[in-house]
Amino acid sequence: MRHVLKYLLLASFCTLLAAGGWVGYTAWTFLNTAPETPGKDIYIDIPPGATLSKISITLEEKGAITSSFKFRLLARYKKASKALQAGRFQFSTGWLPEKVLDTLVNGKPVLTRITIPEGLTLWQTAKLLADGGFAPYDELMTVLKDPKFLLHYGIPFATAEGFLMPDTYLLKLPDEAAPDPRQAWKIAGRLVDNFWQKAASCWLNGTKPERKELQRLVILASIVEKETAVPDERPRVAGVYTNRLARNMLLQADPCVIYGLGESFRGNLTKAMLNDPKNAYNTYQRAGLPPGPICSFGVSALKAAVKPEQHDYLYFVAITDGGAHKFSKTLREHNNAVQQYLKNRRKAQSGQ
Repeated sequence: MRHVLKYLLLASFCTLLAAGGWVGYTAWTFLNTAPETPGKDIYIDIPPGATLSKISITLEEKGAITSSFKFRLLARYKKASKALQAGRFQFSTGWLPEKVLDTLVNGKPVLTRITIPEGLTLWQTAKLLADGGFAPYDELMTVLKDPKFLLHYGIPFATAEGFLMPDTYLLKLPDEAAPDPRQAWKIAGRLVDNFWQKAASCWLNGTKPERKELQRLVILASIVEKETAVPDERPRVAGVYTNRLARNMLLQADPCVIYGLGESFRGNLTKAMLNDPKNAYNTYQRAGLPPGPICSFGVSALKAAVKPEQHDYLYFVAITDGGAHKFSKTLREHNNAVQQYLKNRRKAQSGQ
């Protein structure tokens, strides 16, 4: 019995030794064998917030590594699983796994991902791009007001406001060793090009409108974008402003007044601001549309401006902050809706 026990213990030890040797060999093979020889260059997009598991699977599918499981173990062993960058990277299928990992942690992306949300003003977009390292803020603002840039891209206003299409982009960061003096122009141009491409699906009969009509649509779309975050409401909101314009009523749009106050506005719209006739964007004091768009807008807002909903509504007010709106045909209905909004707001603030 004792001999049998010794044999079993020896067999177990040999099995563990063999297993350890096999694990060591497969790890060594993974770390020292490239997917291909010779390798070829490949480009892989790593989205923001992607997990180590998702990144490793993508790398294996694209041929940058031979095993997503072993790559995850390597990243965890190197304590790099939370240091992986987002962006578009250039790899080679001839690289070893440690070089792939080092590129994701320490390498500079060929293209960097950035999301421009709907509703940002010109200066907010420029700041977002500058904070991302794509171009200096002052250079971007200069380009976005440059008559040559505006003429080149067919923008019928004094700035590129409204034409910086919200979207997720992969953009090239500036080369510190050889700076490109046209970097800001190229970045801004990419956003405007995207505007024209997406706007093409919005025009009636597929035909780009003439200059004056284009101006009207872009301004109206920007107001619609700022007035509601509910996509289904946008054609109805566009219809309200269309009705008010047809009746020579003041638009009385708060976002327009705020835009006219510029970067100095700090979130508290006062009665004095609403009564200021010097603000060119004050639609409480000045008839018609404001002189230009007030933000960048998405495709749904532009479609709403091009084809507003036909109805008899002249007023609308939020039901709750940030939510849907109550639309009214008469001032009496609207005043009642405003009182209900204030009641709902007080209830929300009190936590009831």
